[in-house]
Amino acid sequence: MQVRYRYRLYPSPGQQQMLARTFGCARVVYNDCLRLRDACHAKGEKIPDTEVQRRVVTLAKQTPERAWLGEVASVALVQACQDARRAYRNWFDSLSGKRKGRKVGHPAFRRKHQRQSIRLTRNGFALHGERLYVAKVGDIRVEWSRDLPSVPSSVTVIREPDGRYYASFVVEREATPLPDCDREVGIDLGLASLAVTSDGEVIGNPRFLRTRERELARAQQALARKQKGSANRDKARRRVAVMHRKVRETRLDHAHKTALRLVRDNQAVYAEDLCVSGLARTRLAKSVHDAGWAQLVRLIEEKAAQYGRTFARVGRFEPTSQVCSACGVKDGPKPLSVREWQCKACGTVHDRDVNAARNVLALGRRESLNACGAQVRPGQALAQRGEAGTHRSAA
Repeated sequence: MQVRYRYRLYPSPGQQQMLARTFGCARVVYNDCLRLRDACHAKGEKIPDTEVQRRVVTLAKQTPERAWLGEVASVALVQACQDARRAYRNWFDSLSGKRKGRKVGHPAFRRKHQRQSIRLTRNGFALHGERLYVAKVGDIRVEWSRDLPSVPSSVTVIREPDGRYYASFVVEREATPLPDCDREVGIDLGLASLAVTSDGEVIGNPRFLRTRERELARAQQALARKQKGSANRDKARRRVAVMHRKVRETRLDHAHKTALRLVRDNQAVYAEDLCVSGLARTRLAKSVHDAGWAQLVRLIEEKAAQYGRTFARVGRFEPTSQVCSACGVKDGPKPLSVREWQCKACGTVHDRDVNAARNVLALGRRESLNACGAQVRPGQALAQRGEAGTHRSAA
């Protein structure tokens, strides 16, 4: 499987200046590609990818307005053209329905005061011992926190808004299956608790953004008071970027550890397929983004593939919070304020989240058995149909 390994870079002042020049040239080429494609599309003219690259790179270098494109490595400019082509095709494939998933909008133009990056293929970089060689930049010092599993096929050099530099390598990594175990678990994601498992374990929601919200507000107020273009404003902007980076990295670290523990301790993990983008348009948007549900589920899926475990999503329209996991009777919708409820049919008292996680586990097992063509025992089938919400509520 292809994965990314990311390392911290420490370029010298001269290398930082050259990298900034390369970032700027790649950004201009990317935006020129989008403008050219938009103009041709408005005229109803089809333009080949090779012609786009010829106009915005080869011919542009010969003009006085874009002569400075020849000062940087051409491989970064070519990859910027490829990125623009891919973004434009993703947009058209999304409009036509060829691309599945959420709708993709028109590619956005790259901006100067945001995260900057360039992508390089094998002819634009090399590993010289402990240093990374970037074409026309030189050998950059790398903090090797771990060894690369294989020879990288490409690298992305990144400059974050807080001023840090990173190298993200694309490498091939073999799967390392863990010993089999007989445990399976379903998880129910939430805001009061980040996740609740079918075993009754509660994984707390650290709320990384909320805990730093007041500190961030003061830093952003200080930034707003600084004069535009001043050195103090640049320092204040970096201070805000550092705070956001700490929130982002602590959330990612927590998600990595949580996902690894769930995958390591269970042979199969089942989760509900939530519409996070839809929930992020409600009044709970900040809390939903702060919880990082999509990030956690993505990491569980990736680690399950790496370690030979099973991961599956349960349909988002399954009434997991309405069905009794003991008898399978559907008890109807309940407001979020109801955290415990008693089944009217069998009298079992349920914790709302634990009951939902148990239903997610049962639905995941049923779908995995049906996918394998296995026979489901009659007792199992009855309970699973009930957990899917096909039984009527008791009178």
